[in-house]
Amino acid sequence: MKSGVVVFPGSNRERDMLRALDEITGTRPVPIWHAETELPDLDLVVLCGGFSYGDYLRTGAIAARGRIMPAIAKAADKGVRVLGICNGFQILCEAGLLPGVLMRNAGLKFVCKEVKLEVANADTDFTRKYKQGEVWRCPVAHGDGNYFTDAETLKRLEGENRVGLRYAEGTNPNGSLNDIAGILNERGNVFGMMPHPENMIEPLNGATDGRALFESVLEAVA
Repeated sequence: MKSGVVVFPGSNRERDMLRALDEITGTRPVPIWHAETELPDLDLVVLCGGFSYGDYLRTGAIAARGRIMPAIAKAADKGVRVLGICNGFQILCEAGLLPGVLMRNAGLKFVCKEVKLEVANADTDFTRKYKQGEVWRCPVAHGDGNYFTDAETLKRLEGENRVGLRYAEGTNPNGSLNDIAGILNERGNVFGMMPHPENMIEPLNGATDGRALFESVLEAVA
């Protein structure tokens, strides 16, 4: 699988993501600088976590207007898988590739801890290696992870089964509507989530629960 990780000023999870993709796919991913205007031939584009542009204006708002973003939107239109983690999720929402917005956490504090995720839809390119309803462990680290959207969009997301992951067993760390932790676009090839599966892929991380997400994409591409 050919994959690339987009790096913005303020990104700080690119090395974790590059290593995770290298480890799981067996193919070295390429870092993509935000000022590029074209993408190489890729099967998966990842927007990683961090604090792009210092979270000025709104989280992800400046990065969403970066020079690389039209190329990412074009790739998504062609069916290339796009994964946004944490700040990457925020950027995808700000860029209009996913609906809704990530607001300040309900407690108005930065949250860094482990949560439990429930697979709300196992029939996606990002969750197919999990079982429907499976609960797994994953760390979060964010101050603006409170997913919100209008009632009509929320109804559509739920009705079209586009909520891929939810916070489970009362572990919602930010107040997200309907415990939403990750959503898909209409086509199902763009996925955004706040937790960090790349930080739970090997025993040294304390668990390997996050591996299946990357293995799901690998299987979908293959």
